This record gives sequence, structure tokens and C-alpha cells, in this order.
Amino acid sequence: MATVIRWYYTITTMTLIALGLILLSAIAHASWNLLAKRATNHELFIWWMLVSISILLSPLAIVLLLTESIIYPGWWFVLGTVILHALYFVLLGRSYTYADLSLAYPIARGIGPALVPILGVFILQETISSLAIAGIILVISGIYTVYWWGHFQQFFRDPLKLFHDVGVRYAMLTGIVNAVQSVWDKVGVGYVSPFLYMYLLALGGAVVLSPYMLHAHGKVAVRNEGQGNLKIVPIAGLLMFFAYGLVLMAMQFTQVSYIVPAREIGIVIGVLLGTIILGESFGRGRIIGSCLIASGVALISIA
Repeated sequence: MATVIRWYYTITTMTLIALGLILLSAIAHASWNLLAKRATNHELFIWWMLVSISILLSPLAIVLLLTESIIYPGWWFVLGTVILHALYFVLLGRSYTYADLSLAYPIARGIGPALVPILGVFILQETISSLAIAGIILVISGIYTVYWWGHFQQFFRDPLKLFHDVGVRYAMLTGIVNAVQSVWDKVGVGYVSPFLYMYLLALGGAVVLSPYMLHAHGKVAVRNEGQGNLKIVPIAGLLMFFAYGLVLMAMQFTQVSYIVPAREIGIVIGVLLGTIILGESFGRGRIIGSCLIASGVALISIA
């Protein structure tokens, strides 16, 4: 009996720690996305964030490399996450180019939680319950509500119209990539310590995306975006680093199908930031839809 009680309190403590890490991560994540949306060139701003992480946190990375061993096949997971995150950052930047934060953010963040439990079942042999299925349905309903509120007559005429919206398409692709990288990183942090893993993906992302940024935007635009956001970029970069680093820490002792959905409380935070700070259209649909998505991910997380 005493063993069972100790086991219960150990699990409860770990869960509370994980939830605390997730809450801090959600706030940090919504905040750096707000800063990225306010930028003139969203893709370049996010790239400069990766560059700032690579420079500012290089001393920490050196210490971690000297003290933390990377177990085989850790480097392969680092390479994979660099590629996935490079794609993620480009898609996210384009989402904010074509859509409001209060529209793109909940869609991008909602698609991932709906897919992660499914991927967790097929790839990581985790289980999925009826509650999780109900949560996935709520997420999908929330995405449709965010987009279609006030225009449901048009929805019945053309329910697939949202897929024709460029910003929505990029947001959905962002969410899909996020789901894949979450499952990939769940395994990866078993071979590489979380903050070293996060630093290497930021450094790798900055290097991999450099040719694309120069080719797509030109040297002048790259320089102007960096100089114009000299004070903001490091703050956004550090928020990005710790937002995902905290999630990777939580992934070390909690199922990915619980951690990733639970952190999506940031969806509501992101919508509120977009409407209050950026002055985006304050529609009840975006609030109701984001609450549906948050409720769905809550169900998935407790399933």
C-alpha cells in the first residue's frame, strides 16, 4: 500500500511540474508569435530570431556539448528536426504574411494537437481514448468556427472554401509540420538533452535557411530587417528558445500526446493578443472558436 501511495504522489508531482512548464511555454510561445506578426517581413524576422539564439546562447551550448554526451543516433534526430523546423518557420512566416494572428495562430496550433495523438498511436505505440477522439472533433469544429463565424450560409454552399484561403492553407501546413516534429522530437530528446537539442535546431535552422532568405528577399531586406528590430529580435529569440525548451523538458517524463495538446492553452492567449494589442477584428467567432480548440486539446490532454 505504501508503495502505491508513493507511486501516486510521484506521478502527481511529475504531472504538476509538466503542467507548470507547459503554461510558461504557452505564454512564451504566444508572445514571440505576437512579436513575429508585428514585424515588417515575417520570414526574415523569424530567421533573425534563430540567428540571435545561435549567437546569444553559444556559451551555454559549448558548456552543454562538453558536459552532455549525445547518444547515437542523436545527431540524426538533430538533423531531422533542423529540416522540419526550417520548413515550419517558413510556413509560419507565410501564415502571418497572409492572415491575422488571431486567425492563423489558432489554426496552426490546433491542427497539431488533433494529429499528435493519432501519430502517437501509430508511431510511438501510445493509446488514444474516446475522450481524445471527442477532443479532436472539438478542435476541428473550433477551426471551422474561427474561419466561418458569421458566414455559415456560405459554409453550407462551399464547406471547403477555407482551403482556398492562402493564409489558412499555410497555417494548416504549419500545424501539420508541427505535429510531425513534436513526435520526432519526443524521441530525439531521449538521445540529446533538451536545451542542447533546442540550440542545435536553432543553429541548424539559421544556417539551412540562410541561402533561401538571401535569394528570396535580398541582402538589403535581410540587413534592414535585422537593423530595424535590433532590440526586439533577441527578446523574441529567447522567448522562442525557452518556449520549446520547456516543452522538450516536459517530454522527457510525460507522453507526447498529453504534453503537446495541453500547451495549446496558448491558442486563447494568441487570439487575445491579436485582438487587443494588434487591433485585429474582434469577432466572437474567433474567441468562441479558439475556446473550442482549447477545450478540445484539454480533453485530449486528460484523455
